Amino acid sequence: MGSIEALSLAMGTAWTSGINLYATVAALGLAGRFEMIQLPQSLEVLTNPIVITVACIMYAIEFFADKIPYVDNGWDVLHTFIRVPAGAILAARSLGDMSPGLEFAALLGGGSIALAAHGTKATSRLAINSSPEPFSNWIASFAEDIAVLGGIWIIFNHPWLMLALVFAFLALIIWIVPRIFRFAKRGFAMLRNRLGGIKPGQATTSTP
Repeated sequence: MGSIEALSLAMGTAWTSGINLYATVAALGLAGRFEMIQLPQSLEVLTNPIVITVACIMYAIEFFADKIPYVDNGWDVLHTFIRVPAGAILAARSLGDMSPGLEFAALLGGGSIALAAHGTKATSRLAINSSPEPFSNWIASFAEDIAVLGGIWIIFNHPWLMLALVFAFLALIIWIVPRIFRFAKRGFAMLRNRLGGIKPGQATTSTP
């Protein structure tokens, strides 16, 4: 695997892991197992039947949890501590044997990309859940699944395109951060009102 392909794999898997870790691991493992793609030796562990089975089971659970308003928010909070470290590890292992310094840099870079993807997904979902209808939530979930599977395909077939997409995503995140905070604030307000029994649009009145 050339340097561009390895970099595409590292950055691409960090990005897809931040969106859906289990879909990423399952897709890589199955594709590698059936020799649809050539994984580097450091990632061949993903083709282990046990790893594939666990990833598929967890993906099935996430598939349904991710489509239930507010359950998906709790799932995202929990997976802040799973997707980001896993994305960092996948990115570092994608690059093969490196010096300790480069490996640490790869962990930081992969973790940052995974965190950006995960944070964007989580805050967007929080804002989407402020809508009373469930369809936007389902559409977002299916779109994320397609993005992950499509991203895996692009990594191995168009590595330059994946690199361009990741860099464009990071540039967009830098530009859109203030809006993301506003979305998150709105989503948290709606969640707080929901937990407090206040219906959307219902005004709170103060007692004298």
